[in-house]
Amino acid sequence: MGNLQTIGVLAGGDSPEREVSLISGRSVHQALSTLGYSPSLIEISSLDDLVPSLRGVELVFNCLHGGSGEDGTVQLLLDLMGIPYPGSGPQACARAMDKARAKEIFSGKRIPTPKWSIYDGDDPGRFAEKIEDSLSYPLVAKPRRGGSTIGVAIVEGWEELLPSLIGVRGGELLVEEFVPGRELTVGILRIDGEDRPLPIVEIEGEKPLFDYRAKYTDGVARFIVPAPLSDEATRKTKDTALRAHRALGCSGFSRVDIRLSEDETPYVLEVNAIPGMTPMSDLPRAAEAAGIDFGRLVEMILETAEKEER
Repeated sequence: MGNLQTIGVLAGGDSPEREVSLISGRSVHQALSTLGYSPSLIEISSLDDLVPSLRGVELVFNCLHGGSGEDGTVQLLLDLMGIPYPGSGPQACARAMDKARAKEIFSGKRIPTPKWSIYDGDDPGRFAEKIEDSLSYPLVAKPRRGGSTIGVAIVEGWEELLPSLIGVRGGELLVEEFVPGRELTVGILRIDGEDRPLPIVEIEGEKPLFDYRAKYTDGVARFIVPAPLSDEATRKTKDTALRAHRALGCSGFSRVDIRLSEDETPYVLEVNAIPGMTPMSDLPRAAEAAGIDFGRLVEMILETAEKEER
């Protein structure tokens, strides 16, 4: 890829993940500058700022996390403008962002995922009764669309479930069974023209839930890479992660979050089509374990922009 292209590194936005996006964008911008590119850091506050900010930009490295930056909206807009960008296209991003839709696809492809239900916002008492009959505690309640574990909570029983439903409208809450076991994440990266799983990262935290604080506060969680798993568990986990990535139509790179059950079944929680690129993010951590430093990772991601067929 020629260094003469005008590269815009897109960051910020108005989602709850804005601060993480800004750190990702600044990290990528610095890496590209060090590599000899002349990138432009584009920090926007809302989608209204996007089109004017892209004037003169020939290629976009999207570091917007959550909201319109990750749900396919920005990707569709870039397609319409004829501006290439690395990674997944609009439809794959939309599927990955909608956790319920993604889980339906996983189930259809026989990819293990925790049992779940969507709360439609109508009758919290009736839904809680339905959950009591169909799922087992503890449960995880999370926004149907979102990331960085913002708004996610473990629900131990009825007295915690009912309050979590109050105020939810329009099927925006997903409730799934908590899988006892190990917290894993698998980065997917295009290497030599093929999307491949990177070394598995295991996360050990002070709480069962790998929450926002644990993700972005140094020292709160312990990251082990490659994860000390059996050969069979490693094989199954990597295979499952790659199948989930492909099932949603993702391409170039992603991050797949998994709970490995006590019987070593890898349950896919979600696929992140625009994973974090901060110094504490899991994709760079996994790449480093594979001998790929941050600068090379950024360049490998960038190279997928020229080869995507959307």
